Amino acid sequence: MRRHVDFALARRAVLRDLRTGRLTRLDVCDAQPELLRAARNAGDHLDADCPVCSGPDLVLVSYVYGDALRKANGRCIDDAELAQLARTHEEFWRYVVEVCPDCGWNHLHRRELHGRRHAG
Repeated sequence: MRRHVDFALARRAVLRDLRTGRLTRLDVCDAQPELLRAARNAGDHLDADCPVCSGPDLVLVSYVYGDALRKANGRCIDDAELAQLARTHEEFWRYVVEVCPDCGWNHLHRRELHGRRHAG
């Protein structure tokens, strides 16, 4: 089983559709308030500008989902929490979302499988 899925091709297609007019800025800059809050307070800054507004604050925000995660399920986490969860749970998914807190651009960056079953 693949341990990660990269969504770079889908991102490229969305940005192409934005440039050609098939999508509007409202279609792609639709981050929910909770995602924007997480981006401002818990995001990992990228060394890249936003592909929509060229703002310098592009970040990655991580969320985890898994049947056994209980209170952590669906939460925004940092790298230390990710490592702790990976040591104490058999399997869960981490979703990494690219977010611009300035214009609201957001796109699923990658999905990764974590946990003791997948360590190594």
